[in-house]
Parts: sequence; C-alpha cells; structure tokens
Amino acid sequence: MLAGLPYKCWLDGLPQEQLENKTKLYDYNLSRPDEEQKRAAMLPKIVGKCGRNVTILPPFRCDYGKNITLGDGIFINYNCVMLDVAPITIGDYCFFGPNVCLTAAGHPIHPLSRRSGYEYGAPITIGHDVWLGANVVVNPGVTIGDGTVIGSGSVVTKDIPSNVVAVGNPCRVLRPITDKDRKFYFKDKEFDVTDY
Repeated sequence: MLAGLPYKCWLDGLPQEQLENKTKLYDYNLSRPDEEQKRAAMLPKIVGKCGRNVTILPPFRCDYGKNITLGDGIFINYNCVMLDVAPITIGDYCFFGPNVCLTAAGHPIHPLSRRSGYEYGAPITIGHDVWLGANVVVNPGVTIGDGTVIGSGSVVTKDIPSNVVAVGNPCRVLRPITDKDRKFYFKDKEFDVTDY
C-alpha cells in the first residue's frame, strides 16, 4: 500500500490497524472543548510525526494516522479528513479551513477494475506556510508549494507551485503572491498595525 501498488483494504492486517486508529480518534473527537492539553497529548499518538504547537479541532478523521507527518505551528479547523493510505506530509505554519479533505487514496477508473476491490495510494505533500480554504479537496499524488493559498471550495488535482493564489475546480493558479500583498489583510483592506 505504502509503495503505491494496488492493494485490498480488507487484507494484510489493515482493518485491525484502522480499528486501532479509529479507537484513538474516538477519544480525541469526544474530548471536552476545554481539554486542549489532553488533545495535544493525544495527537502524537495518532499521527506518525507531530511538530510543536499543532492544533486540530475535532472532529478529525484519518485512516491510519501513522502515515501523517505534521510540522510546527499548524492549525487545522473542524471536520478535516485525511485518507492516509500513502504518506501525507504537511509543512510548518499551515492553516486549514473547515472541511478540508486530503485524499491520498484512489480507485481504478474502469468499473470492472474497481469491482476487483483493488485500491491505490499516492503521497500528498503540503509545503510550509500554506493556507487551504474551507472545503478544499486535495487529490492523490498532489504537491502544493510553500506559501501558497488555495481558495475555498477548490479541488486540487495536480501540483500547485509555491507562492501563488490558486482557485477553482479543477484548481488553477490565479496569480503570484508578491511583497505588495503584505500590507493587506483582506482584499484591498490595509493593516493599521505594525506587529505583523
């Protein structure tokens, strides 16, 4: 599975691994709102690697957890889904809006091939300082470069370079991010503070 070869999800101990992870997620997702420290202690036991100051607001769903690598300073909003049948790597200081879905899992296109039960996985890599807006879907095998913003509702089907704004279905580069963008916090609204 991790080699990107066809596999069947009900063989080779995979259901047992998923059940073990789902049990951890159950406790994580049912934690009380004021139990931030409890969730922070649980998260490194769910994912493969967890950086410092990582927040994932419940509910959070993933298949195995151990195939997920999280950098430092990440904030992931409600209802994130990561289908980690292949490695999912998220860089430092990334922001995810609500309902983001990273699906490293896929199925064959032809219906008879799908009936066989074989699936596949392809890695997803998210660079540093990436912002994925609400309801973004990232498909198997996609890499998103550092500093990029993916607009809400986008479906990312191919690699997106660094330092761009990309939007749509399928997601396409809209424009580069430049130093001129630094003085604005939203569209044409300028910061009136100096500590940013």
